[in-house]
Amino acid sequence: MPASGKEGGSAGAMHDPGGSEEIMVIPYRSTPIFDEATLPAALRSEHRTKAGVWGVIRVIEGRLKLTYLDPASEVVLTPDRPGLILPEQPHFVEPLGAMRMQVDFYDQQPSL
Repeated sequence: MPASGKEGGSAGAMHDPGGSEEIMVIPYRSTPIFDEATLPAALRSEHRTKAGVWGVIRVIEGRLKLTYLDPASEVVLTPDRPGLILPEQPHFVEPLGAMRMQVDFYDQQPSL
């Protein structure tokens, strides 16, 4: 069985219980669920993940504007369109009305 590359309690990767050779990457940590009122100011201003950490912004309901600063671009996230944050990629988010969202953190690149 291939190792996930992590020792100890890290979630990392797991074998698909369906028996395929695909590896499922699971988050090692997730934020609480935030809404437009509880979304922290730190997420609304420029910030970035650490080296070796990918983030996936998952909108549960509503819409959220994700602004990438390098390279510069904007995308509107919805429940059907999560946002991938690369390691150390500067970005910020802005609620577009009522919404609920959560961020999952990974130590390997996740698939969306």
